[in-house]
Parts: sequence; structure tokens; C-alpha cells
Amino acid sequence: MTAPAGTPDRLRQPVTVAEGGAGPCTDNKAPDPAGPAVQFRRTGPGRGGRAVRTVRFAALGDSLTAGVGDPVAGGRRGWAALLAGTMGGAGMSVVFRNLAVSGALSKDVAEIQAPAALAFSPDVASVVVGVNDTLRRTFDIADVARRLDGVTSALAARGTVLLTACLPDPGAMFGLPAPLARPLARRQRAVNAVVHALSDRYDTVHLHAAEAAWVADRAMWSADRLHPGERGHRMLARRFHELLAARGLADGLPPDAEPDQPPVTAAASLLWLATAGTAWTARRCTDLLPQLLRLAGDEVHHWVRGTSARLDRSSDLALSAALAAVSPAVPGARPGPGAGD
Repeated sequence: MTAPAGTPDRLRQPVTVAEGGAGPCTDNKAPDPAGPAVQFRRTGPGRGGRAVRTVRFAALGDSLTAGVGDPVAGGRRGWAALLAGTMGGAGMSVVFRNLAVSGALSKDVAEIQAPAALAFSPDVASVVVGVNDTLRRTFDIADVARRLDGVTSALAARGTVLLTACLPDPGAMFGLPAPLARPLARRQRAVNAVVHALSDRYDTVHLHAAEAAWVADRAMWSADRLHPGERGHRMLARRFHELLAARGLADGLPPDAEPDQPPVTAAASLLWLATAGTAWTARRCTDLLPQLLRLAGDEVHHWVRGTSARLDRSSDLALSAALAAVSPAVPGARPGPGAGD
């Protein structure tokens, strides 16, 4: 495939392939910028006898990118690893580092993962985070916007091709009652709006992953009802692969759609809810629940008075202020559609 205009020079140049290797993600430790990376090596010459080029891919984010819901021997895999393993073809070898950590907030990505990614000098980097921020009492869309803008602008300034995604509302995933779900929905819509704005500004490879169709498909989700299962991770990897291939940045075949593991049973879901799910809920209750109950009270109060639109307007104003405060486009970065509007 021919690389499109605006593709960083490193993605155009053939280089010598180095050996490397590492197992799947096995813990939640902070990323080590000098740590090992997975090498998806392609042997032999590339197309037309050209040397194989190496693409460095860093994945930043939380449990979604860390592979929760897609267990493999020795740890977890996830959509990013599936994508990395299939990006390369006859003319490309991929070196992959998964810096994502389960439970990570935008603050963790900005302060810990982004410096590690910059030290890795990636050609491609995924930045998918924000759901955990919406589940904290300290949620502030201005802070989230500032951090995500800092991460994306720093990587874009290096010529990195960025992968981003908007994500489903966790309240809908949990099936919460409307008074509890609506505040979380507003928060996730605000995060998604920030991600969309940054995607336009930095011309990221953006995946719309908040659609109701796949969110409602239980076959896509793991026992915890919050993270994709293997089928869901494969779907995300396939959709990102399609977007990268359209830009000439994926030479290999996409990952298989069908999972290797059997689907999650109702019994497995109940077991998770009775064990790990109980511990997860207890942790959230000490942080989010008191505030969420207060927000739910506000929802009911405004619903009774017929003034619910005020809550939406307040959220919209906070979002507008957050977007107005982020930095202008980075010189040298690829401007996206509407970036200059």
C-alpha cells in the first residue's frame, strides 16, 4: 500500500528489523520506558524486493487497552495486541509496547504513560482513556480535556499517528436506573466530545465505539459487563485495522472475528458479580457513590419540576469552557477536518 500524504517519514523508510519479544500483559505496574516490547516480525524481503520496514506501536490507556476481558495463557491480550499482531504484512514489522494499566485515569496517562511512550518514539500510538474519570467524584471535564490535549499534542508534534475512540456510557452498561445513569451519561458524552474535538484537531485515526448496536450485544462483553470479551476485543481490533488500512498503515490481514474461547455463560457472570464484582463495587462506593446519590437527587428534583434541561445546559457550558481552554494545534501536526474552523 502507498502511504498517504502527511504520513511521518519513518513510516515510509525501510529499516533493518531487530529481534525482540515479551509475553502478554500480566500486572498493573507503571510502565517502564526501558522495558521489553513485543516484536511481530516478518521474515524475507518486502514487496518488490524492498527491505521490511519497522513500525513502533505504543498503546496508552486503561483496562480496555490493557486487555481485561481477553485472558490468554500468562496474562491478558486485548484489542491493541490483536491489532499489533496483524498490522504488519510482507513489507512491515511491528514493535509493540502496551503501556496501558487497569484503572488508569487521564492523569495517569498524562503523567506516567505518555512520558514512557515518548521515550519509546512510536510511529503509531493509541490513546483511549476517560471512562474511569467519569466514575470518580473528582471528575472535571476541564482537567480531562487539558490532560488529553497535552498527551495528543505531544505525540502529534513527534509525527506519531494517533488512534483514538469514543466509548460507551458506563451507566448504560451497568443498566443503572435513570436518575443514577443520567449523570454518568453526561460525563461520558463530554469526554467523547473532547476526544472528537482532539481527533479533528490532530487528524487521528478515530473509532466510533459508542454505538448502541454493539453495546447491546451481550456476546461482545465479558462477565463483568463493563469490558469487552474476546469477541469484543477482536471487533475493536478489526475496526481499527480497517481504518489504518484505509490510510495505508496496515499491510496484514485483520484479526479473525471469531474468538478462540467459548462465550461467557450466565453462571460466569453471576460468579463474577458475587466475587470480584462485589469488591469492585465496594471500591467505587467509597469514592463515587455518595456523590452519585446526590446527583441522582438533583435529577429527580429537576425532573419533578420539569427543569431537567438546566442540568444538560450546565454540562454543555462546562464542556464548552473546557474545549476553549485547550491549546491550539501543534505546529507541524497534521490538521484534521474542521481544525481551523
